[in-house]
Amino acid sequence: MENRPTILVTGPHLAEEARQYAEAAGYAVHHTPAYPSSEVLVEHINRHDPVGIVSRMGRFGAEAVAAGRSLKVISKHGAGVDNIDVDAATHHGVQVIRAAGGNAVSVAEHAVALMFATVKRLLPLDAGMRQGHWEKADFLGRELSGMRLGLVGGGAIAAAVVRIVQGLGLDVAVYDPYASPEAIRSLGAEFIDDIDTLLARSDIVSLHCPLTEANAHLLDARTLALMPNDSYVINTSRGGLIDEQALLAALESGHIAGAGLDTFECEPPEGINPLARSERVILTPHIAGVTEEAGTRVGVLAVSGIVDLIAGTALPPARMVNTLPETTCS
Repeated sequence: MENRPTILVTGPHLAEEARQYAEAAGYAVHHTPAYPSSEVLVEHINRHDPVGIVSRMGRFGAEAVAAGRSLKVISKHGAGVDNIDVDAATHHGVQVIRAAGGNAVSVAEHAVALMFATVKRLLPLDAGMRQGHWEKADFLGRELSGMRLGLVGGGAIAAAVVRIVQGLGLDVAVYDPYASPEAIRSLGAEFIDDIDTLLARSDIVSLHCPLTEANAHLLDARTLALMPNDSYVINTSRGGLIDEQALLAALESGHIAGAGLDTFECEPPEGINPLARSERVILTPHIAGVTEEAGTRVGVLAVSGIVDLIAGTALPPARMVNTLPETTCS
């Protein structure tokens, strides 16, 4: 048993079906603590000498990549790989892959839940009731039906959002520079080829795109100002897409009516995120995709990707993050 190749999971949890899949393929599975520091991660890599990493929590930097004597594959437990030093992985001949799409339904449901809770002001109303307030006399709500929903990104999660809101009466448009107009229209949404135009015409903007150097702080003071008065921001993608100070200022000025955020620039936060001081914001700790159903799908995808690549089985191009010589994972 001790001679089995190892898969190391960065975090304490992996779906039981994914663990069983790895063990049936002849692999041992080990875990790091939640959000391991670089030093802790390197120590676990040195101890277990994994051939594959399932990247769940925290950053996987150049030091960790370099420590992997037998490391061949880093498999993201999800779609976004901004927490992985892909350049370092490529330099060391390590393939980076993603388990995209497995959590799409769960994340889409959470995004829509944040839309409802934010627009309907459920949290402050609930808090008022718990303090003995009956705010009916002065309350005036809004209907989601008829609102214009702008989705930034047109992938699997955005497609699931469109399916959920189709019966709610929202007018949906999508900006995605990597998608064709035909692909977006096939979802039942309008295609918009300019981000500023999408922002200017959206009562609710929901982010569903990966974080890159090009789109960091996609929503900043300038772009938030383009949005209509009393509009809303939803983010279940990556925190770095939003300039949080600019968003807080827009919320405090009243220009942005509310925000529902599941991801943040610093995760986990150091202390209390300043956005928490605004009652217009609903905050959740990056758990949109953390459901039993999604955990099973994504976990099996992440583990099977490692097993398949090391066995020499090709994965779909959409799952491959970096390009290596063909001999790297054989």
